[in-house]
Amino acid sequence: MAKRFFLIVLDSFGVGELPDAYLWHDEGSNTLGAIRNHPNFHCPELEAFGLFNIDGVGGGVPAPKASYAKMTEKSMGKDTTIGHWEIAGVVSPEPLPTYPDGFPKEVIEEFEQKTGRKVICNKPYSGTEVIKDYGEEHVKTGALIVYTSADSVFQIAAHEDVVPVKELYRYCEIAREMLVPPHNVGRVIARPFSGEYPFTRTSNRHDFSLVPPSDTMLNLLQKAGYDTISVGKIYDIFAGSGVSESNRTVSNTHGMQVTKEIEGRDFNGLCFVNLVDFDMKYGHRNDVAGYAAAATEFDGFLSEFIKDMREDDVLLITADHGCDPATPSTDHSREYTPMLIYGQKIRSGVNLGIRPSFADISATVLDFFGVPQENTSGKSFLKEVVK
Repeated sequence: MAKRFFLIVLDSFGVGELPDAYLWHDEGSNTLGAIRNHPNFHCPELEAFGLFNIDGVGGGVPAPKASYAKMTEKSMGKDTTIGHWEIAGVVSPEPLPTYPDGFPKEVIEEFEQKTGRKVICNKPYSGTEVIKDYGEEHVKTGALIVYTSADSVFQIAAHEDVVPVKELYRYCEIAREMLVPPHNVGRVIARPFSGEYPFTRTSNRHDFSLVPPSDTMLNLLQKAGYDTISVGKIYDIFAGSGVSESNRTVSNTHGMQVTKEIEGRDFNGLCFVNLVDFDMKYGHRNDVAGYAAAATEFDGFLSEFIKDMREDDVLLITADHGCDPATPSTDHSREYTPMLIYGQKIRSGVNLGIRPSFADISATVLDFFGVPQENTSGKSFLKEVVK
């Protein structure tokens, strides 16, 4: 009989600062804490699952539907790439490079030479603000807007009427090829925009990630003959490694629709989902109301999704880092993440405590399918929750 595991990452849905948050100047960050009391936050299903029963969150229900844990990021970082790699069993002991003062002159000059276009900006910047401040100059000159953030990213913004999307992707591929150690940034990101000033970012964003340094659970599952289906930017985060089917999405709403469609299909393996709007649209923009509303939308999806889960299906909900929308910072925050695991053959109400690594999720997924961990990290908690 086919076995199906749905792993959904609520991008940036942290549940409180990690003990080493001070190293990233993230003291006091708590993404869930920032949104749970907002009027837009109405999440009875997540509450029933046991979201508030997680250690340190507070306000739990007497008999949670799911089992639950608080996940610790062991890797030295707080970005999307490192967070997802760890969820998939690869711990990163060294942080990926960041550029608080912009990229070095030699990197920019090489990029200009290889693309034939000049570069403007070259600073850490908000993605929405950078096109307001540099968009008109870009339209007049054709120069590429290159910028970064607190994360390990090399972002290239261009107007779709000035630089066609395919051409922008080609420039990103050039950057990805040239950004090798010590400048091996986690992601090169295409950030196309359109319209008139102050301009609007389009849905044609595309991430060009590093290939993971070793096999992840995706590779191991694929080698064992299981389906590895990605929804959202999972394919990009893993540079396609170990992914048998990719489903790109343009929003949380679209991502949930695609996931629901996949639930109705016959497959044998893992469906790995990333819902990016929590982070991209709300966390980075300090939009507490929007973040709370996005959580409410997901809660409604969750109620419908579990109605159609099959007897052997397992659903696991987690996050990859925090992005507290209520702090002055617009960057990711170094936080614990939630873990909720549910299914007809999964025990309810088991408190798995504080887990030492996101990689315990990978180990559990592999255990579920009977696939050896090989060199991946983490300790399975399947035996503690399976009926």
